[in-house]
Amino acid sequence: MSETITEKPGISAAIIVSEGRVLMVRRAVSEGELMWQFPAGGIEPGEGAEDAAVRETLEETGLTVKAVRLLGERIHPKTGRAMSYTACEVVDGEARVADDEELDAVTWVAHSEIVDHVPYGLFGPVQEYLDEVLPH
Repeated sequence: MSETITEKPGISAAIIVSEGRVLMVRRAVSEGELMWQFPAGGIEPGEGAEDAAVRETLEETGLTVKAVRLLGERIHPKTGRAMSYTACEVVDGEARVADDEELDAVTWVAHSEIVDHVPYGLFGPVQEYLDEVLPH
């Protein structure tokens, strides 16, 4: 068996929890069903998944975060892209649309509202993490 080498870089997503809510962003150009998602972007050459999550969060939302731990990795069932998910905590700033070419909205989502934003469900390890850290 040989592994297929993909040309596209992996995508790193930041799972940012603050004051009992998780940060979600809405892409200016929707990616199929993926309207609301976590701040995320391509991992650059020589960059780790955690570093990419921190950088993408700052670029997209103006929020300074620090990586806490890698929650998991998978091939996304809807996009076919390699995904990494990193739990992050807020260091400084207010979440806003910092890159209006990529995003058109940001919101802090309560546990009970996740299904409204992501009706097809979250990646298991991400959902388990949010079940642990968000009040519900």
